[in-house]
Amino acid sequence: MDPFFIKAIQLLLSLSILIVLHELGHFIPAKLFNTRVEKFYLFFDVKFSLFKKKIGDTVYGIGWLPLGGYVKISGMIDESMDKEQMSKPPEPWEFRSKPTWQRLIIMLGGVTVNIVLGFLIYMMVLFVYGENYLSPKVFDNGLETAEVMKDYGFMDGDKILTVDGEPLQSQIDINKYLLLRDVNTVEVQHPTGTTETIALPEDIGQQLFQSGSMQPFSPVKEPLIDSVLADSPAAKAGLKKGDLITSVNGEKVKYWHEFRKKIQASQGQPVELTYDSTSEANPGLDKELSGDGFGKVSISTNEDGNIGVFTSSITAEDILTKTYSFGESIGAGFDFAYWTLHDYAAQFKYVFTKKGATQVGGFGAIGSLFPEAWDWKAFWTTTAFISIILAFMNILPIPALDGGHVMFLLYEMISGRKPNEKVMEYAQMIGFFILIALVLFANGNDVYRWLTGG
Repeated sequence: MDPFFIKAIQLLLSLSILIVLHELGHFIPAKLFNTRVEKFYLFFDVKFSLFKKKIGDTVYGIGWLPLGGYVKISGMIDESMDKEQMSKPPEPWEFRSKPTWQRLIIMLGGVTVNIVLGFLIYMMVLFVYGENYLSPKVFDNGLETAEVMKDYGFMDGDKILTVDGEPLQSQIDINKYLLLRDVNTVEVQHPTGTTETIALPEDIGQQLFQSGSMQPFSPVKEPLIDSVLADSPAAKAGLKKGDLITSVNGEKVKYWHEFRKKIQASQGQPVELTYDSTSEANPGLDKELSGDGFGKVSISTNEDGNIGVFTSSITAEDILTKTYSFGESIGAGFDFAYWTLHDYAAQFKYVFTKKGATQVGGFGAIGSLFPEAWDWKAFWTTTAFISIILAFMNILPIPALDGGHVMFLLYEMISGRKPNEKVMEYAQMIGFFILIALVLFANGNDVYRWLTGG
């Protein structure tokens, strides 16, 4: 099956599960407090439904527009804008007749379910599959450092010892900490063997984001070619997968970043490379060798300073798995859910920038989170992540979202009086148009990236 359809099916299934459970979070407390629920819908039934059936006072159905779902609760100003019902005297079974604390529980039910669901899924994923992490040997040669971080004293080949006094599970986590968490100091071991504690400014995340250095640190690798672009200068010169670069213009290179920088510094000019093709240098490769296996070629770089070669990414052998007992998975699942919510909320500081606004995505971006081949671990992990996203987005104090209703209820609890119904109606309409605009903008970004190949 085409990868696009596999992703689409996963997205549809994931959203269906999350929407139904979210709406149950409103439905169940409403029923417990004897509040009438008129409709319970998966997706929106604009003009018509794909399926509907009335059971008791509630019509259960599936709409055709997969932009969410809803429960219509009697006596509540919501997206249905049922002004006729609201103009009548309150009935005992209506939402508006219930005590404020009951209405607050009903409105918080959906978000609560999403948070709890995210935690439960993470817990079970950790218990069943364990947690993957990079083997320490990946970092034996230290980390390659982006230029923006070198201004603060970091070097190529550094090893991260602690962040704010605490060790990291994996050194590569430093990227996430710098962008999404408050980092004051980083203790590093330089390739010279000396250690240093480097202080960082509060806006280090913004600096990295604006400079485009979203992965300021990456594992240092040998200058071993993993792939060669067809018709590139390297391909025309005869370089192949498995060749180990040993020098550029007579200068020895030990690591990939050294090789890349020397190549880029010679952009537009021919460079002389020496390389080792022996099986001893590249175990596991089966290739025809001539002579002693060493070679020398002269290559002209492209205008952007590249020759069309790439090194290997992380391999399966580099990934280890940490297993959890059922008891251990409870605490670990809670931590995973907490930090997922924390980091997602933290990244919003980048959204409200000129560059960040262009990164906002809609259904296409969400769908891209799923793998191209069906994988239950990836499916459930992504579903847990989306559940956390839905919880955060729904609790935002925007009228038409759960958070908007909660905002008015908190006002009522604090002031002791209900907000004016006209004010709530207008706020609901404004909030609805804001949401429509955000949906169009986010999905418009997806379309633009697809058209431009971004």
